[in-house]
Amino acid sequence: MERFAVFASGRGSNLKAIIEAVREEKIEAELSLVVSDNVDAEALKIAERAGIESLSFNPKDYNKKEEYEYFIMKSLRKREVEFIVLAGFMRILSPYFISEYRGKILNIHPALLPSFPGEHGVRDALKAGVDKTGVTVHFVDEGVDSGPIIVQDVEPIKDGDTEASLLKRLHSIEHRLYPEVINLFVQGKILIENGDVKIIAKGEKHEN
Repeated sequence: MERFAVFASGRGSNLKAIIEAVREEKIEAELSLVVSDNVDAEALKIAERAGIESLSFNPKDYNKKEEYEYFIMKSLRKREVEFIVLAGFMRILSPYFISEYRGKILNIHPALLPSFPGEHGVRDALKAGVDKTGVTVHFVDEGVDSGPIIVQDVEPIKDGDTEASLLKRLHSIEHRLYPEVINLFVQGKILIENGDVKIIAKGEKHEN
C-alpha cells in the first residue's frame, strides 16, 4: 500500500476529510505523516487524535528554506512516503523539493485556476465581481498555483455572499472532491502527458 503525507498550516478541515476517507477505505493508501509549518496548527491536534504521526517546525528557526526542507525530506524518506498532499499548506516549496517529488505533489485551491491564484482566492473572486468560482485540484510545479490542472468543480457566487459564506460552500466541495482525486491518483488513473492531465476512465487501459 502506498504511503503519503499531508502538509497543512491551519485548522485542517481537508486533513480531517482525508483521514475519514482513509478510514473508510475510500483512499486506498496509508496516511503516514502530517507536516506543519505552524506548531500551533489545529491540523496537528487532528493528527494526534487520529493516531497519525506528525512533524512540526517553525521556519524562523532556520536560516534558509533549504534547511527545513531537508529536515522534512529526511522524515519523508524515513517513512517511505511516496506522494504528498498539500491541504492548506502556506509555504511555497522550493524547485529542489518539487524536483524530488515531481508529479507526486497534489494541491487544492479555492478558485477556478488559472484565475485567482495565491493566498486569497476567495476574496479575490468576490472583489472581481465574477458570477462563479469553484475548486481546483492540481499538481504542484515551481509556480504559485500554476501546475497542471487535474479537475475543477464550479460553485455559483450568490448575491450577498461574503468570504465566509462562500468559503463554507467551497469547503464542502473540497471535502468531497479531494479524497476522490487522491484515490484516483493512488490507483494510477491520473497521468501527465506532454504537460496535460489525463484521467483514465473506469475500464479504460493506459498503453505506454
